[in-house]
Amino acid sequence: MERTAVNPVTWSQAIGFNQGEVVSGHSRTLYVSGQTATNAEGRPEHEGDMAAQLALSADNLEAVLAGAGMTLANLVRLNVYTTDVDLLFPHYGVLAARLGAAGVAPTTTMLGVTRLAIPGQLVELEGTAVA
Repeated sequence: MERTAVNPVTWSQAIGFNQGEVVSGHSRTLYVSGQTATNAEGRPEHEGDMAAQLALSADNLEAVLAGAGMTLANLVRLNVYTTDVDLLFPHYGVLAARLGAAGVAPTTTMLGVTRLAIPGQLVELEGTAVA
């Protein structure tokens, strides 16, 4: 798989995402449903703790990737849904550090939403990965 970043402007690179990516030579695409801070039984964890919810949501995203034989390095698209954008920003480094360690800057959209499907959840991560 070959990835080519498309950044007609460069400000996004400083905060860890590309404006676009051309992906070629891949053979498999994984579409990952929204991952929240739930345990293996599907029960919500860390009510009211954005940093902990973001970390567990990222763990759950990585688990789905691993189940398909992929890692964060394969992530080409990431949607971040949150019920509180202002609360998310101070904790976004939890996710950005993991993406940086994987050497990836997927195209990203962050959306503020009224609520998520599971009451008490503050953040949900949805992605697309290619291998």
